[in-house]
Amino acid sequence: MKFFIDSADVGEIKNLAALGLVDGVTTNPSLIAKSGRKFTDAVAEICDLVHGPVSAEVTATDFEGMVAEGRALAKIADNIAVKVPLTWAGLQACKTLSDEDTMVNVTLCFSANQALLAAKAGATFVSPFIGRLDDIGEDGMALIRDIRVIYDNYPNLSTEILARAQTFRRCRPRCSSSSSRIR
Repeated sequence: MKFFIDSADVGEIKNLAALGLVDGVTTNPSLIAKSGRKFTDAVAEICDLVHGPVSAEVTATDFEGMVAEGRALAKIADNIAVKVPLTWAGLQACKTLSDEDTMVNVTLCFSANQALLAAKAGATFVSPFIGRLDDIGEDGMALIRDIRVIYDNYPNLSTEILARAQTFRRCRPRCSSSSSRIR
C-alpha cells in the first residue's frame, strides 16, 4: 500500500515525509492558491521534499493547452506526474505526455470503463472519485474493485489506482489521516 498525501501544505508534507509516511503527493491549483504561493514554486518545493511522484494538475481544458502545461510542469522536477482530467482532450494529452516518458495521473474517473481508457492511453495513475459516487448513492469501493479486476486481466497495463482517503465517506471516523491517498 502506498500513501499519497493530497495537500499543498508544505509543513504537513514535511512532517509526514520525516516519518516515512509519504510515498507521493497529489495537489491541484486550488489547494496551492489557498496557500498564497505561486503554483510552480510550491510544486518545486514539494518535489524537493518527496522522493515519490508529485501530481501537479493542469488548468487547461483543451488538448494543446494541457500538453503545453504538462510539458512545463514536467520540467519542474523528475518526480512530477502531470494530472489531467478524464475527458477526451485529457486522454489525448495523457497519450502524448506518456509517449514522452512523462508520468500522468488521470483524475475525475467515475467508471471502470473510464479507468481502462486512461490505462490504455498510458496513465501512470488513475484517480477515481469514490466519495462523489458514494454521495449519489453508488458504491465507490465497488468501482475500485471493478478497476482492479480489469487491470489484473490486462497484465501489460501498469497503471496504479490512487484512491483518496478523504473520499471514503463511510470510513471517515476510522480514517486517521483524511489527507492521504492510498493504493
